[in-house]
Amino acid sequence: MGDLGQIFKAYDVRGVVPDTIDAGVARAVGAGFARVAGARSVIVAHDMRPSSPELAAAFSEGVTGQGVDVISAGLGSTDMLYYASGHLGLPGAVFTASHNPAEYNGIKMCREGAAPISGDTGLDEIRRLAETGAPEYGGPMGTVTERDLLSSYAAYLRSLVDLSEVRPLTVVVDAGNGMGGYTVPAVLGDRLLEPLPLRVVPMYFELDGTFPNHPANPIDPANLEDLRAKVVQTGADIGLAFDGDADRCFVVDERGEPVSPSAITAMVAVRELAKEPGATVIHNLITSAAVPEIVAEHGGEPVRTRVGHSFIKATMAETGAIFGGEHSAHYYFRDFWRADTGMLAAMHVLSVLGHDFRPLSEISAEFSRYVASGEINSEVADQAERMAAAEAAYADRVGVSVDHLDGLTVSFAEGGWFNLRASNTEPLLRLNVEAPDTESMARIRDDVLAIIRA
Repeated sequence: MGDLGQIFKAYDVRGVVPDTIDAGVARAVGAGFARVAGARSVIVAHDMRPSSPELAAAFSEGVTGQGVDVISAGLGSTDMLYYASGHLGLPGAVFTASHNPAEYNGIKMCREGAAPISGDTGLDEIRRLAETGAPEYGGPMGTVTERDLLSSYAAYLRSLVDLSEVRPLTVVVDAGNGMGGYTVPAVLGDRLLEPLPLRVVPMYFELDGTFPNHPANPIDPANLEDLRAKVVQTGADIGLAFDGDADRCFVVDERGEPVSPSAITAMVAVRELAKEPGATVIHNLITSAAVPEIVAEHGGEPVRTRVGHSFIKATMAETGAIFGGEHSAHYYFRDFWRADTGMLAAMHVLSVLGHDFRPLSEISAEFSRYVASGEINSEVADQAERMAAAEAAYADRVGVSVDHLDGLTVSFAEGGWFNLRASNTEPLLRLNVEAPDTESMARIRDDVLAIIRA
């Protein structure tokens, strides 16, 4: 098969169809996955991209060729795969390239119980087997059984957050022509289950992997513009935007203003802590400082991790944490096999809003205490040298603390912090800054940028 290093990433497989991913690659990866997973059956699902059904079928051929059965879930979001893996206790794979452009596709894989697979927990071995060819299997071929999991997925989410008693809400949802157009009508609408007191205003629910309206990447503010305008135009209570594989959800308030994922993390954490006082909540180190503060104020135990879902999930497993959140709008729930699901996070926010007669802007203000820069990328020739220069500029100052949990984090006694991390794949340094006010944030940001761009 040759070198597949170009498409095997830290946590998944991603590439351009058919240049770097085609049916042959999918078949080889399927065979490797079947070997590494070591289960009697695996679940295979796919998103709405034009290439996904063919690639999923080829992957399934690789699996069955190793004598392993396939449960074909057909269309599914990434969190539907996690649900299926947890509910059925089986490993699984979903073909999706999430928010990447239309020409891309990829494979997200997990072990049974939605446990993550990364480089040192199986992904490197899957790559090796795909490149060299999995050993010939002499026994009978595995079978393929189709199974629709949408209704049980929707019912399970509704069992975790009861929205039947909320006040009537108008909810604009921008699915970006991604998988949210498939899952939202089932979970929040009345397509499969009893209707809720929600008036869902759909935007771009047509499944179209060419993304004709805008990229399904709501972390880019430009891709929220249509949603923001629609919320204001319709007088809606809230707006939700899902990415391409619908595992992330971004929120805008009734004014059309984005609510930060850190504020959503804190809001959901308070609800989870009400169910289990004293529980642990995980947050990565570039979520707002408001998150650990609010968790502690509500009797919880905040635990800080590196950026990346494998670190969050591993720490949740170690600590028994009830919930975890990231600045990137990934939300992880113990009730959901420690996997991330934007849909469940959105349901928690709808429940908060639906049991409070204040507007979302007023509610979310309680969870938004600081001013953040957002992630700022700088191209640098020598990442290590620029990081060292930044540390040297601050390390000996009074009232400053430094840590290296993930890159360089510098915290100031008077409030505020910055984190500087090197990209693993590009010659970039990523800067995040937070401070009590805009002026302080801008000062820290500009000082650090001057050092690393010198």
